[in-house]
Amino acid sequence: MRLILIFVIMCGFYNETYGEVSLDIDKKLRTLNKPALETIKSEDGDVIDCIDIYKQHAFDHPALRNHKIQMKPSAEFDAKTTTIPNNGSSKPITSQIWSKSGNCPVGTIPVRRVRREDIMRASSPSHFGRKTHHRYSFLDNALQHKANFNLTAKRLREPRSNNRSEAMIVALGFNYLGAQSDINIWNPPGVQAGDYSSAQISLIGGISNSFESIEAGWMVNPSVFGDSRTRLFAYWTKDAYTKTGCINLLCSGFVQTTTKFALGAAIEPVSRARGDQYYMAFSMYLDPNSGNWWLTCGNNVMGYWPGTLFSGLKHSATAVQWGGEVYSPNGIMKKPHTRTPMGSGNWASSLWSRACFHTNLRIKDFSLQVKYPQYLGEYVDEHNCYSTKLHRDTYKAEPRFYFGGPGQNPLCP
Repeated sequence: MRLILIFVIMCGFYNETYGEVSLDIDKKLRTLNKPALETIKSEDGDVIDCIDIYKQHAFDHPALRNHKIQMKPSAEFDAKTTTIPNNGSSKPITSQIWSKSGNCPVGTIPVRRVRREDIMRASSPSHFGRKTHHRYSFLDNALQHKANFNLTAKRLREPRSNNRSEAMIVALGFNYLGAQSDINIWNPPGVQAGDYSSAQISLIGGISNSFESIEAGWMVNPSVFGDSRTRLFAYWTKDAYTKTGCINLLCSGFVQTTTKFALGAAIEPVSRARGDQYYMAFSMYLDPNSGNWWLTCGNNVMGYWPGTLFSGLKHSATAVQWGGEVYSPNGIMKKPHTRTPMGSGNWASSLWSRACFHTNLRIKDFSLQVKYPQYLGEYVDEHNCYSTKLHRDTYKAEPRFYFGGPGQNPLCP
């Protein structure tokens, strides 16, 4: 009898808890899936909703309730692709799969619809689409040493996180008003269910434990998107991912203006080893008149992060990062290591047509000149798992930054 009573009580607790979670998921879905003026069913299975640009997710943010949309930047990044010859060539990606099935009308923005099962994979509805806390100790050192900061690998690799592994190159020590790169597009094979793998460019400001950041690139993230496709992503935070920010439009903040691209939608085609190589151009830059940070992807102006979201980033960034990242909830730097690869899954030393790369690296500082960064430092959290290599094909060629690796392997058990 006592066992039956305990069972009944436990069932009641389970049903009550499950009901609360279910209500939270329903609330989250209503917040994320705004009423659509038109719906496009993509051939890859995604559903793209065309929602009123003035009713988009950004305006749910308390700081943006009275925000007036800026439809286009008052200035461009003005970056020019290098004319110095490189061995090999890449093809630009200028559209997404869903656009084959239709277009969103003027006055709307395309938004990938979130499914119930997407949110159910998260630890909680409130953590859906969010990264975990991170830190960059080198930001504090940079503030102390300013432009004379020594970009040594040892100082850059100071401990940051136990569930994230990065392979990056960083420009540090100046005030940056923008940055860009062409990111080689790959689909890393075998990304584990709870992990993600990304290639990205980031602008960062502030101090190590509460830095501000805006980021963009491509990502394979089964826990958020429910598959292993390579997808366009953007991210922001103002407190080192502690409570603010999210991927794409999964929270309020980013103001989208384009009708052409959808954040979170798949990118195709992708590069093949010893085959065709594809890239997408990314740039992020501060509008001097509005204080907004604009994002362009594939030469398409996506929208902006309002300056009112930030403190330090209102004026400039103090670091620019290019490279890749692997996240695993089970932890990094412990055995067994995750099998999730970074980049193409090949080592950076594999170079052209085998390893993932950034090229046409550019920054803009207070000189207002768009230029190749003068001081760069490489860092890798786990040399036996992932790698970096800044490489020139010829003495006349501009460097490419290669990165990536397989994750778990005989040297990274």
